[in-house]
Amino acid sequence: MNVLSGITTWFSTKIHEQFIKKFNICWVPDTKGALNLSGKLGHITTFKIPLEYIGPLSRFEKKQATIINDVLILLSGPEPQRTLLEEKLLLEFKNYKGKVVFIQGIMETEQSIQVLGNMTIYNFMTSELLEKTINESALVLSRSGYTTVMDLAKLNKKAFFIPTPGQFEQEYLAKRFTELSLVPSCKQEDFTLNKLNEINAYEGLKAFDYKTDYKKLFRLFESE
Repeated sequence: MNVLSGITTWFSTKIHEQFIKKFNICWVPDTKGALNLSGKLGHITTFKIPLEYIGPLSRFEKKQATIINDVLILLSGPEPQRTLLEEKLLLEFKNYKGKVVFIQGIMETEQSIQVLGNMTIYNFMTSELLEKTINESALVLSRSGYTTVMDLAKLNKKAFFIPTPGQFEQEYLAKRFTELSLVPSCKQEDFTLNKLNEINAYEGLKAFDYKTDYKKLFRLFESE
């Protein structure tokens, strides 16, 4: 709803509004009240068409699982920042004592797995394996994209966010969750292993007790 783009935020938001107002209603994947995930990104005081808050969306389900990984590193996003963060984290976690699963976020024709000391490195994971691995991990270190935020909230995870440099929405979300004492975060260049010591002071992301009424939502498409 608010498209953050630095000094052009007002303009980019108005452009999106021109597209959205052609529709009868706008569905927002978040909750309406003060307890929400998207903050000002998904909440706006004036808009041309009705808004329907349908609750956070995630392909994953929370499952009872034994925690076997101390940290899951989940990389994503555009180059060269993805590679820059990968190189930094591989160096930082080289002497980490706990068990680390490292997902590079590189889509290739075949899955590859490497073991480097305490780290098991995947180029990518299928959705099923990723759901299982997140459930089995005590902490997730990732970017702060909104899809990731919704997934981690659904799975009730402790997290540490490193927003992609220059992506205003990720930077806003990371800062917001840190200020709410939910998830610590820092700039990419500032990350060190010692930053993980802050985790215990933060609550982590919690799932929202929200059940979407799909029958009501899709009533819009029923023929008269």
